[in-house]
Amino acid sequence: MPLHKGPGEPESEAEPNRRLALNPFYGLANPVGGMTEAPPRHRLPDGPLPPMSAYQLVHDELMLDGNSRLNLATFVTTWMEPQAGVLMAECRDKNMIDKDEYPRTAELERRCVAMLAQLWNAPDPGAAVGCSTTGSSEACMLAGMALKRRWAKRNADRYPGSARPNLVMGVNVQVCWEKFCNFWEVEARLVPMEGDRFHMDAESAAALCDENTIGVVAVLGSTFDGSYEPVAEICAALDALQERTGLDIPVHVDGASGAMIAPFLDEDLVWDFRLPRVSSINTSGHKYGLVYPGVGWALWRSPAELPEELVFRVNYLGGDMPTFALNFSRPGAQVVAQYYTFLRLGREGYRAVQQTTRDIARELAERIEAMGDFRLLTMGDQLPVFAFTTSDDTARFDVFDVSRRLRERGWLVPAYTFPANREDLSVLRVVCRNGFSADLAGLFIEDLRLLLPELRRQSGPSTEDRGAATSFHH
Repeated sequence: MPLHKGPGEPESEAEPNRRLALNPFYGLANPVGGMTEAPPRHRLPDGPLPPMSAYQLVHDELMLDGNSRLNLATFVTTWMEPQAGVLMAECRDKNMIDKDEYPRTAELERRCVAMLAQLWNAPDPGAAVGCSTTGSSEACMLAGMALKRRWAKRNADRYPGSARPNLVMGVNVQVCWEKFCNFWEVEARLVPMEGDRFHMDAESAAALCDENTIGVVAVLGSTFDGSYEPVAEICAALDALQERTGLDIPVHVDGASGAMIAPFLDEDLVWDFRLPRVSSINTSGHKYGLVYPGVGWALWRSPAELPEELVFRVNYLGGDMPTFALNFSRPGAQVVAQYYTFLRLGREGYRAVQQTTRDIARELAERIEAMGDFRLLTMGDQLPVFAFTTSDDTARFDVFDVSRRLRERGWLVPAYTFPANREDLSVLRVVCRNGFSADLAGLFIEDLRLLLPELRRQSGPSTEDRGAATSFHH
């Protein structure tokens, strides 16, 4: 279907008795009166509806979406405390961009940036610059823009005349990086998967760099299998490249998920601003930052990494407030919720929550492996995420059959094929988030165990088109 092109009005909606599909209670106060006609679905109604009637009609359709708590495909937060929901409701009418009109909301954003700068070991947390975004996708766009602009200034004698900028990253990056390269006319240089290596390695990254490379993107937590890319090794390889060639290639860490896991659970892992080559980091507040969608964060090591001409300034309490964003109007609710969560949990609270999700992921992975029908690719010991495929001697069903049958029981588990050079590998992936308790994990295992006998009796996999079956690999 073309973008933003909706279907035409079905003929059935013009039939007089379509109103019979509506509960008489949805009409006026007297249920005997009922509703004389059903509102159209794809054009504006001729007149208004009572608020409760409109609510019930929309509410009933949304019931078909399924239960977000059983969605093991999404990384996005699906549970918060009621107090956070109250705060978000109180702030949904505040426009985040109007910092001079909502100075306290702006102050909470500034505090969150300072907290993240300290969490990610910025050399001088007070000097680090950053901003909130609608999510990691916008944060990645902003980081990429900064990389390109810095490269363009260094190569003003060649660009845009003869030089074409490129960005080096693994083929496992989130689709927002492909969008960035497309929208901002940057060549995407992708390191393919090889064998049991499902993300970018340091040697391959350095080999793709040249004088037109604006940066290297290292992913702390691949969405394909939950694994961390070796950020320190990548930086070391680029250090060696600079010694040999003089090329000074910055690194951006896409920590959409891992940047809110590693600081609490992998404190000895060096991946952040402790590495001088890391110029910027992004994360999703609405993933393992534990906030409802949508909020993300982008931080730069210092003002030197963020070109001044990209920053717009507004008056803030008679002072100067810099802003850097692609979106303009958006609610302040998610930023307030992020500050609430930082305040509510602190370091130890975050550590407890993230450790719980990792423990559940690892136990769940072990129990799935013990069934004998599956082979684990990852164990959930980095991101609380793991990928698995069918075992070598399982021939009667495939991962797409499993995904389809689990959906019948309410579970959304993605099945997809890996990218180049491992298109031969199809996997299932489970994302464990806060709110996916050990009890729910036990129910998931029980449902998986109950459907296996029927799958084992199949004559063979029922998936004819794997391309069409692939889903949820975001």
